[in-house]
Amino acid sequence: MKNKDFAVFIISHGRPDNVVTYKTLKKCGYSDRIYYIVDNEDKTIEQYKKNFGDDNVVIFDKKAIADKVDEGNNFDDRKTTTHARNACFEIAEKLDITYFIVLDDDYINFRYRFIDKYTTKGYVKNLDVFFDIMLEYFIKSSFHSIAFAQGGDFIDGESCGLITNYLYISRKCMNSFICSTERPFQFVGQLNEDVNTYVTLGSKGYLFLTVPFIGLEQLQTQGQSGGMTEAYLQFGTYCKSFTTVMMHPSSVKVSMMGFTSKRLHHSIKWKNTIPLIINEKYKK
Repeated sequence: MKNKDFAVFIISHGRPDNVVTYKTLKKCGYSDRIYYIVDNEDKTIEQYKKNFGDDNVVIFDKKAIADKVDEGNNFDDRKTTTHARNACFEIAEKLDITYFIVLDDDYINFRYRFIDKYTTKGYVKNLDVFFDIMLEYFIKSSFHSIAFAQGGDFIDGESCGLITNYLYISRKCMNSFICSTERPFQFVGQLNEDVNTYVTLGSKGYLFLTVPFIGLEQLQTQGQSGGMTEAYLQFGTYCKSFTTVMMHPSSVKVSMMGFTSKRLHHSIKWKNTIPLIINEKYKK
């Protein structure tokens, strides 16, 4: 990469032999620094060090981070990615890194998602270039974080907003997060932490963005052991979605989502969520 003040942080727990994202990054052409963010309650730490090297595995105190965060429940359960995501800001400062991207450990591909006769095509082979492009845009902007798109953003195919409108701005940020130690923010809630964060902070004027032209693809959330699987199986999608309702009841509700297998999911009314700033030309 051209920008050397950057690194990839892969957050992981209990999957030292199944960090799929590492293989995907290499397959898609990423060649720079990777750090593996592991909490001190993980019983497989030594295997992470064996697989990726002591210098590349960063261990954080999970309880210490958890004590600083509103988990959105009284379950007294630290099965969450929230604390790892929050730890990344402190870790980056200690490593003297200004810019970083936080990734989960289960990505299988990065795919081009650009407009070409309303089709999407091809897998990324030069991820270094796209990290540089994304980072350049992030540095010049005032966003607190920007993210790659996800498969769900393109449901409805060529009719979805991310394809039919070049100027479509999605004020959410999920799953991947390009961040800076100079623009810190805190993730909240044990469950649905990314949605909780861009909703609650978005309502206060923080800026988040999903960039539509590259999408990441990941394994089914509850299809493998480790990570957040046990928490989702234990608490279910109702608790997950309703956490965001509790965080911001004026603009979020739960509703049914899906086509064949319907399930409860959060539903956000954006005009009640983010500040709507009137252009100065209307000033009297």
